[in-house]
Amino acid sequence: MELVNFLYEVENGVGIIQFNRPKVLNALNIEVLRELDCLLEEIRNDEAVRVIILTGAGGKSFVAGADIPVMAPMNVQEGKEFAYMGQGLLHKIEEFEKPVIAAINGFALGGGTEISMACDIRIASEKAKFGQPEVKLGIIPGFGGTQRMPRLIGKGMAKWLIFSGEMISAEEALRIGLVQKVVPADQLMAEAKAMAAAINAMSPTAVRLAKASINYGLDVDMRTGNRFEAFVFGHCFSTEDQQEGMGAFIEKREPKFPNTYSKK
Repeated sequence: MELVNFLYEVENGVGIIQFNRPKVLNALNIEVLRELDCLLEEIRNDEAVRVIILTGAGGKSFVAGADIPVMAPMNVQEGKEFAYMGQGLLHKIEEFEKPVIAAINGFALGGGTEISMACDIRIASEKAKFGQPEVKLGIIPGFGGTQRMPRLIGKGMAKWLIFSGEMISAEEALRIGLVQKVVPADQLMAEAKAMAAAINAMSPTAVRLAKASINYGLDVDMRTGNRFEAFVFGHCFSTEDQQEGMGAFIEKREPKFPNTYSKK
């Protein structure tokens, strides 16, 4: 597909997606959401890509929120539809079979923080800034921020950040558990690629099933989650990846997993 708002390349099995609207700090609008949705569908069917890195072009911003001049004249129905569109896209990222790493290179505000929270792993530049400033605009987070943030960092801290609209540093985001790692700005993509390479060295089928089990378990009680985990664990023993992984361990060699999901 022809990209207007994004840059995309594949490197060693890793699909690198960059929001590419640097003049407006990679702000979101309906066209951006639709284009990313279509790009993800293409990547879903590309067996050459096993991990995705999501980042921002221009050096200053990951995603600095929604395009406010575009959003300001919306009526009630249009606002609701915009929220539904954003939520649907972020659910797709969260439930995507391939792991998604957010490499947060600058401002991640509003929808930018919300997109990062839908990713599996978040690594931030030391220059990154996070926040949900929607209350300053007379609205609330609409792309899942009021739901994902309490689950990630706890109810009290999430309420403070959302109620105050305060912007926090990368180090503070690390302290409260909003990101998993903070690195110097010039090392961000190298670290993100190293994370992706580490995941790519593992069984693609096991990684996919582990992601599904974690996501499912977070929405149910512990016993139900454990039953699902046992079901998925048992299923692993029908796969080529399990045979190769355990066979390599017994034979004292490195496993050679296929580049695609097990067909069994």
